[in-house]
Amino acid sequence: MANASESPELNGDIQEVELSSISTSSTPAANAPMFPRPTLFGSANSETRGQGSLSPVLEVFDRTGRESKLELFGFDSLVNILGLRSMADQQNNTPASPRDGEDVAITLGRPRPKNAKLGTLMGVFIPCLQNILGIIFYIRFSWIVGIAGVWHSLLLVSLCCLCTFLTGMSLSAIATNGAMKGGGPYYLIGRALGPEVGVSIGLCFFLGNAIAASLYILGAVETFLDAIPGAGIFKASVTEVSAPSAPGAGLEAINSPNLHDLQVYGVIVTVTLCLIVFGGVKIINKVAPAFLIPVLLSVLLIFIGIFVAGRHPDTEGVTGLRFRNLQRNWGAEYQRTNRAGIPAPDGIIYWDFDALLGLFFPAVTGIMAGSNRSSSLQDTQRSIPKGTLSAIAATTALYLISVFMFGAVATREEILTNRLLTATVAWPVPAVVQIGIILSTLGAALQSLTGAPRLLAAIANDDILPILKYFRAPDTMEPHLATLFTMLICAGCVIIGNLDLISPVITMFFLLCYGGVNLSCFLLDLLDAPSWRPRWKFHHWSLSLIAALLCIVIMFLISWTFTVVSLALASLLYYYVSIKGKAGDWGDGFKSAYFQLALRSLRSLGANQVHPKNWYPIPLIFCRPWGKMPQDVPCHPKLADFANCMKKKGRGMSIFVSIVEGNYRENAEEARNVCKRLTTYIDYKDCEGVAEVIVAKDIREGFRGVVQTMGLGNLKPNIVAMRYPEIWREDNLASIPENFVSIIDDCITANKAVVIVKGLDEWPGEFQKQYGTIDLYWIVRDGGLMLLLSQLLRAKDSFENCKIQVFCISEEDTEAEELKADIRKFLYDLRMQADVIVVTMKSWEAHQEDQEAEAGREDAMEAFSKARKRIALQAAELKRSERREQVRDVVVLNEQQVDKFLYTTFKLNSIILKYSRMAAVVLVSLPPPPPNSPAYVFMEYLDLLVDSIPRLLIVRGYRKDVVTIFT
Repeated sequence: MANASESPELNGDIQEVELSSISTSSTPAANAPMFPRPTLFGSANSETRGQGSLSPVLEVFDRTGRESKLELFGFDSLVNILGLRSMADQQNNTPASPRDGEDVAITLGRPRPKNAKLGTLMGVFIPCLQNILGIIFYIRFSWIVGIAGVWHSLLLVSLCCLCTFLTGMSLSAIATNGAMKGGGPYYLIGRALGPEVGVSIGLCFFLGNAIAASLYILGAVETFLDAIPGAGIFKASVTEVSAPSAPGAGLEAINSPNLHDLQVYGVIVTVTLCLIVFGGVKIINKVAPAFLIPVLLSVLLIFIGIFVAGRHPDTEGVTGLRFRNLQRNWGAEYQRTNRAGIPAPDGIIYWDFDALLGLFFPAVTGIMAGSNRSSSLQDTQRSIPKGTLSAIAATTALYLISVFMFGAVATREEILTNRLLTATVAWPVPAVVQIGIILSTLGAALQSLTGAPRLLAAIANDDILPILKYFRAPDTMEPHLATLFTMLICAGCVIIGNLDLISPVITMFFLLCYGGVNLSCFLLDLLDAPSWRPRWKFHHWSLSLIAALLCIVIMFLISWTFTVVSLALASLLYYYVSIKGKAGDWGDGFKSAYFQLALRSLRSLGANQVHPKNWYPIPLIFCRPWGKMPQDVPCHPKLADFANCMKKKGRGMSIFVSIVEGNYRENAEEARNVCKRLTTYIDYKDCEGVAEVIVAKDIREGFRGVVQTMGLGNLKPNIVAMRYPEIWREDNLASIPENFVSIIDDCITANKAVVIVKGLDEWPGEFQKQYGTIDLYWIVRDGGLMLLLSQLLRAKDSFENCKIQVFCISEEDTEAEELKADIRKFLYDLRMQADVIVVTMKSWEAHQEDQEAEAGREDAMEAFSKARKRIALQAAELKRSERREQVRDVVVLNEQQVDKFLYTTFKLNSIILKYSRMAAVVLVSLPPPPPNSPAYVFMEYLDLLVDSIPRLLIVRGYRKDVVTIFT
């Protein structure tokens, strides 16, 4: 009974804990059709709701009658399993609106697929161990000890293993900073250094893996032919060397496999392994232990054989562990050999420490084998550090011990001439080790041929390079085309047939990848962004920097030629990706570096006044202020061209601002779309600038907010640029005069310079050459802004052939010559070349005295008379409307002032037309709007000023000097 009584409460608790659908009210389901019922997963389909019943699966999500305790949060995305999985998917497509993110695709009625995940041992340690212990250890390591000696071999091993250990530390730090997808080091480098660096290094790493497979295949074939000489199709190569048993007793013939045998058998093995790879990764994982057991067994048998060596009289050079051998083999004996590595006085290859470094380094590669399987690991943040570093430590210890063992077990002559010394000393018979060598190298080749296509497919799936689209493959499918391409590369290297020449090429590609990983960790650790929280704590940016420099040093030590070629290849790939690739924002470290550099620079600038020598124009480009453009056109097509003319050599920042009128909540989506179009326009025009779109109830309020808040510190815009409203007289645009005057007044109040462009449709493009003059009508002191703008215009290619003329307006009683001399001296001190012309203009009072003399110039005064008539008609209409509406604050026009201002603008226009009719562009000072004067009157002033001038800049400076005569 107790259980029965508690069950309703338990069920009720379960209903409360579950996240139910969010409804607008708690009405029953019968009322649901009256209002659309939003759910946690988006609005339900009307057709589905109209059906009589729901399926049992859909009933899970249909909880109309239940109440949710989280209704307070409305349409916000709740923290649930589905939301957390969406966050973990790392998709960059952010919802365009708060409600767009609610429509989440789900799979109903299907069991969640369970993929077999690998642990640290099978997923990381064993693949790394199998790749590191490759062909170099078996058939070249003892030979390296014979050439370099024990001491230099220890130095060689320590240098290479230090590089891989520090790289493993950097890899562990990056791998534990979050979940990893497929692609291994390409994914890590690309997300840390950007898609361009990631793709270029990733492609080099792909080539390195593909070529490494050929190295392993050649090693397996060479071992097979040495073990069974009769299997050779062609005649073996014979090299005569001095007999090690009796010096001076003669020459001894050393047989080595024929190059054509290596090529034929190598191609056959390559095709066979690729057929296995075509079968899928599951088959490869099943046979991996079969390849690993011979590796471990052969290593064990080699060491057993070293301890029991010297007991057989048929191997005179193998004396067993002798201190005398260790002493004799301690120093280096660098010498020449033939292509097969047999010492020969007339050999074509000279081996020194640098050459041996390039030969041995592939023996320490393979540390990325675990990260290459990141998508198959159960816990990447735990398995990759432990498995990778454990494999590095185990192989480092093995190599260091083997140096002493090989140096003490045989004479130098035996070490140099016996290509399979490991098989000779192995216990009980050499065939066991030879089989182990073949299987281990084939296993390593199989791993390389498996990982390389998946790396290429991961690069192609990111869709950065369109040319790689043919290699795309979903994660659930095998990358067959990428595998075929990898096979062709591997077969081509196998045909080369020279293991010692292939090894340095692999070394360069792997070192590039390791250097990229170290640079990634260095950058992320140095920037220390809030998202940089790796679980692996044993790292420091200085160690990553040392490792990156060590990679570069090793590259140059190995071969200057290969280093330059590999860096050139990576640079060409980087350039190709940056030009042809699709832009992607992966949150890389360079973006964080730019951000921190910008913040530091902004703080160093402060908010103090900028010195004129350091003054840069930061124009605020006001887009679409007067309408009359198609809705899908974000800005006037020529406005960005003009913005570029205000910056020297295109350097500087422009802020393109557009205002969407209306309610913010209703028009936020439209504003975002306008901002996207405006950004596309800026990029298309190749203008260094940013787009900002705000929503306001009208143009005036919006611009007032922009001019007060736009920018930070000294990076606030200092010039407002917009086109002249030539369409202001149209009946449906009656608000333009008020908006125009309000914008100019706000700029004066905010101490912003103003540049108004008249004739923007005729503004020249980047490649349209202009001839003639750039005429400046310098009337008022503007801090030198007009002079500076003329110099910036002339610095552009389109105006470089133009000459600058400076016109100064003076009244008749002014000392014109003295003014002209002063201006010339001032321009000389400013390092500006310009012709100075002083023009006299009668004042309004003088005009009234000579009015009778000018009575015959009625045609010239026609524009003046029409402007007066329009102002009078508009004033009369305004008075009638004020009487009807009983407005108390009546604006009274000062007719004498209106006539005076009209005359001034009319005379200026006449002078401009007289002297500058053929000018490429004219600059004239902008008068301030008269106080207590209607906006339409000011528009009449400006219309009279700009009449019949095709291309004109109306400029008003601000209370700061932008030029200086001092050095």
